[in-house]
Amino acid sequence: MKIPSAAHTFIISLLVFLVATLVESSILSNIMILPAVPDLCLLCLLYISIQNGRLFGETMGFFSGLFLDFLGSGILGLNCLYRTVIGYLSGFFNKTFNVEGLFIPILLGGIATVAKGLFLWLISLLFPHGLYSLFDKAFLFELAENIILAPFVFKFLGLFRKLLIIRVESVM
Repeated sequence: MKIPSAAHTFIISLLVFLVATLVESSILSNIMILPAVPDLCLLCLLYISIQNGRLFGETMGFFSGLFLDFLGSGILGLNCLYRTVIGYLSGFFNKTFNVEGLFIPILLGGIATVAKGLFLWLISLLFPHGLYSLFDKAFLFELAENIILAPFVFKFLGLFRKLLIIRVESVM
């Protein structure tokens, strides 16, 4: 029995997010010279959402957030919430941008990181334990790291393009 292409892409994408989450939470978070951890899952979410559209983007955003929520020590569901929104919004640009170059991944990585920061800042206004700051050193370093890593992550995921993009099957 052959696995349908959408299900196959879904499973491969989940594996990509699981690996990115494990690298982010177990390897990159333990490097002491980094003032902030780059958000590899966010960059993977951008690539997959732009290639596959809104529905797939929001679904993958939810699952990537779920992986991060279970492996992190933050508020349960917060990563799911903002990643679902970012996955949905980036899915609006389905097959609009050429993500093979250098400038577009840098631009998209920066915009998505700022959107994440704005969303977390808005959510933090509801909690009395202090505000999330967009001008904090950690956020600015995360922004710089995501901007630098975006072309590399996009290029790496481009190697697996046939596995990560839903193929539209023609009906005859």
